[in-house]
Amino acid sequence: MSLGPINLLLADDDVDDRFFFEDSLSRLPIETNLTTVTNGVELMTLLMTSEDKLPDVVFLDLNMPLKSGFECLGELMADEKFRNLPIIIYSTSMDEPIVNSLYDIGAFRYIRKPAEYSKLKDVICKGLTSLANKSEKPTKDNFVIQSH
Repeated sequence: MSLGPINLLLADDDVDDRFFFEDSLSRLPIETNLTTVTNGVELMTLLMTSEDKLPDVVFLDLNMPLKSGFECLGELMADEKFRNLPIIIYSTSMDEPIVNSLYDIGAFRYIRKPAEYSKLKDVICKGLTSLANKSEKPTKDNFVIQSH
């Protein structure tokens, strides 16, 4: 990860979830730059056509129109250019076989969107601080980040 602000890319089709994510991010003691896209096709187009440096991390919703987060993750991990890009799945779902599959495909972390807005800042912060050790992929036991 680069020095200075963390460059985040959020792919989420829900306008409220994007607003809450951005608001929570602004309340963290971490300097960030946020770019958002609203579906998997926009995400893949942005990443594939980017001549600039890749983002430091992608927060990826699973349930999006046009192309799901699951499909995007598979395509990204199959491309050498993106294999070391930390992808944090950011979803309301907590289906264990799907979570395990996402880990096996190559997701860096899995954040379950908390039901309470007040806990969102905490899980985003945990996801971002886990990037400090991005060279060490978390074990399956430490893959999921949830609010308590």
